Amino acid sequence: MKVMSVVGARPQLVKLAPMAEALTAAGHEHLIVHTGQHYDADLSDVFFDGLGIPEPDVHLGAGSGSHGAQTGAVLAGLDPVLEHTRPDRVLVYGDTNSTLAGALAAVKLGLPVAHLEAGLRSFNRRMPEEHNRVLTDHCADLLLAPTEEAVRHLAAEGLAERTRLVGDVMVDVCLRVRDQVAGAQVRGLPEDVNPRETYLLATLHRAENTDDPERLAALIGALAALPYPVALMAHPRLVDRAERQGLKLQQGAIRVGRPLPYAAMVGAVLGSAGVVTDSGGLQKEAYLLGRVCTTLRTETEWPETMAGGWNRLVADPHRLSAAEWSEIALRPAPEGSRGEPYGDGRAAARAAAALTEEM
Repeated sequence: MKVMSVVGARPQLVKLAPMAEALTAAGHEHLIVHTGQHYDADLSDVFFDGLGIPEPDVHLGAGSGSHGAQTGAVLAGLDPVLEHTRPDRVLVYGDTNSTLAGALAAVKLGLPVAHLEAGLRSFNRRMPEEHNRVLTDHCADLLLAPTEEAVRHLAAEGLAERTRLVGDVMVDVCLRVRDQVAGAQVRGLPEDVNPRETYLLATLHRAENTDDPERLAALIGALAALPYPVALMAHPRLVDRAERQGLKLQQGAIRVGRPLPYAAMVGAVLGSAGVVTDSGGLQKEAYLLGRVCTTLRTETEWPETMAGGWNRLVADPHRLSAAEWSEIALRPAPEGSRGEPYGDGRAAARAAAALTEEM
């Protein structure tokens, strides 16, 4: 069977690593299309080197732009590729513009679509990612769900017959990389963050947090007010919005660095006292790695991370007192087992088997 993976953003590249291995092991021909949605080398090309993923067969070079322009560019670029290669199944990942464009392009040409990480819902319709998830799930033929909660969401939307519970492929790669970097020196932090001393790791990139100048300034101010160094690994979107708004990122406790390759990011999380982020993927990685996470949003796609207080939602930290905010961001890790709500680390093999069975 010929399977085409359509990827283009950092989380998708991480998920691609175990899937590429599992599809090859299952004897499938695997083609990789890199849409170029994340055009910055720190967010894209470095992952092919760091995770052992094969080089993409096609690079569309879609680049940046508005959501509509970016989605349209991927759609236009994929049409001739799909017509020429005619894969037996198009596999899309996650919730980005590349995800939706890949699914729509395939469906329009009558090609079967599988959605890895199907069924996630934040129920926040202001998020572009939420629209991408829902629309992709409803046009896909096979829904590869990571959790029981995702399965329930899909059933509630009338999609139970297309759904297969396989687990979360992020567990596969995260635990493997964790074992590889355990005990190694933390690398890639901003120069003035000592990895042997207490620090927090932070990322910030979602439109609802970066596009409103007043809100972005308030969030940066809250991070700057924390009592320990905050290693802010600055996404290109954050850098761009801060520059447009005349906002200085490096202030107070904040130390600005560049996005890290996946293995280095895992090491940085392990070395930290906790994570502050608006990223769905990093919430889950912090949970898997046993570090508390404070999420700068009103909701999460990963409610399992909230159990026991591992993850806390704090949409407006600047409205808390300095003591309250510090206590939350630097809270100790909860005691007790986290369990395995995201699976046992063999999700990619199950996903590959589900693709085979459905064909």
